[in-house]
Amino acid sequence: MAGLYGILWQEAVVFKRKFWATTLGNMVSPILYLVAFGWGLGGSVQMNGMSYMAYIIPGIIGMNTMMISFSNTGSSINISRLFYKTFESYMISPINMTVYALGKIIAGALYGVYSALLIVILVSVFTTDLVITPYFVLIALLNCLVFSAMGFFVGLLVNSHSDMSKFTSFVITPMSFLCGTFFPVDKMPEVLGWIIYVLPLTHTNIALRSSGESAGQMALHVGVLAVYFIVLFILGAHHCKNVE
Repeated sequence: MAGLYGILWQEAVVFKRKFWATTLGNMVSPILYLVAFGWGLGGSVQMNGMSYMAYIIPGIIGMNTMMISFSNTGSSINISRLFYKTFESYMISPINMTVYALGKIIAGALYGVYSALLIVILVSVFTTDLVITPYFVLIALLNCLVFSAMGFFVGLLVNSHSDMSKFTSFVITPMSFLCGTFFPVDKMPEVLGWIIYVLPLTHTNIALRSSGESAGQMALHVGVLAVYFIVLFILGAHHCKNVE
């Protein structure tokens, strides 16, 4: 536990030093999407029986928590390995590498949680379309953990900064637009829809709009995200011990 606390404390110090840059950076994309799609289209478009603003806000939260959690963890690991060469100091320290992996993943997920909190505060000033429930909070947290774990694993796997950017371009960005963020997945062609449905962000976006779903469907979304997190954490922790 001491090792985990030390990692989280280090991340807290970094966050404190970069508080304003982090806060403003996390707000830019959500504001642009809310203005362009929410306020721009929200008054004239209906989606699944609700206003487009009410539909898109959970999607923006899901998308933004995914991107923030992934990029913070993935970039941190990748840069520490390839640029600053500080990853080796953890390799030779007494800290267990599984604990190190868990600490980095939790820290990255907390950045995602912080970005979600900023969006909630922002939209609450202008609209009452967003309803926060314990289930909503659970799904958002699981989404942050899943993509932070993915970022940790990919950050260890790739061997250049350009490869990290390529993964973002070919995997993260398509998920942002295809996994129900801006329109329902059932609008996609059937074959592509099945592929999209197995992706974690799809379950996040559906679950964040969970009004009217059965308990079984809600449990399915939690289960899928939990499995993704467990698998990615195991892969990341295992690779962490062998990466150098």
